Amino acid sequence: MRVRGVRVAGLLATMMVMAGCGSPGSFVDVLDAALDTGAVDVGVVAPVTPGAVEGAAAGSASTTLKTLAVKGRAPKTGYTREQFGRRWADIDRDGCDQRNQVLARDMDRETFKAGTHDCVVLTGSLRDSYTGTTISFTRGQGTSEKVQIDHVVALSDAWQKGAQQLDATTREKIGNDPLNLIAVDGPTNGRKSDGDAATWLPPDNRYRCAYVARQVAVKKKYKLWVTSAERDAIDRVLGTCPTRAVTSEADAAKPAVTLR
Repeated sequence: MRVRGVRVAGLLATMMVMAGCGSPGSFVDVLDAALDTGAVDVGVVAPVTPGAVEGAAAGSASTTLKTLAVKGRAPKTGYTREQFGRRWADIDRDGCDQRNQVLARDMDRETFKAGTHDCVVLTGSLRDSYTGTTISFTRGQGTSEKVQIDHVVALSDAWQKGAQQLDATTREKIGNDPLNLIAVDGPTNGRKSDGDAATWLPPDNRYRCAYVARQVAVKKKYKLWVTSAERDAIDRVLGTCPTRAVTSEADAAKPAVTLR
């Protein structure tokens, strides 16, 4: 995994970002032109109030699942993507937006746009966790959307399971937290939409334990609940891997496929 140094703060004003939106809970990359003209603004997330967000849970995923509240799905009323703040905000304040950081984390053989301090990813190879296939990525119109950044816990799902009760800063954190983001096959991500584990699981069943363990970690961290059907679906998956550890903050810095 590529480790980047801290970037000069002055680069923030000129740093280019890829953002997008698609079906609920998924993102489709915008055209290069939107980036190159600076039409998309990436911000720095304000520090979260101490105590507002827990660290990712430790221990087994099955044990952590049992600590999550079980409730019915709340109405989707009031949900918009904007409720989760700026897309791909620079939450670690290193001058590089979250979309490009996730691409660089999850892909192999990346190349970067000159002058961006190894931030803007131009090409790479993704070993897709959801399908088990390898995808060649090239940034540009008609090609960028082959690899999308998925919110493991879809933002619409988060909204209906507790996030609407959180403050705006915390919701922005959910939308940009590396723990909740992985680079995946674009069409498969579109089919997931805003489904939870009761309605959608990765086609490659080798990744399902890692996938639900990550969902449990996100929901624990942000005090989100699960429905009874969702809990049961996660429990069935974890029954095939009872010693599976819940995804940690350290895991979030690793390529998603290595957590299979």
